[in-house]
Amino acid sequence: MHCLDCRERATTSTAVGVCHDCGAAVCETHARVDARPVRRGTVLGAPDEAVARTVRCPKCAEARAA
Repeated sequence: MHCLDCRERATTSTAVGVCHDCGAAVCETHARVDARPVRRGTVLGAPDEAVARTVRCPKCAEARAA
């Protein structure tokens, strides 16, 4: 699979991920990786918090930042 943003620029790069929001393939240059908190655990008791990764394309990352 190839990066959609690179294809729009008439180049070819191998994708390393898929945008969480729009599903576009992204290469290492165009991938935007954000940390997001995840809560897990049982109903009774304190939740356990962890940090997960979310991959986004530049357009979706910019839209979320606005």
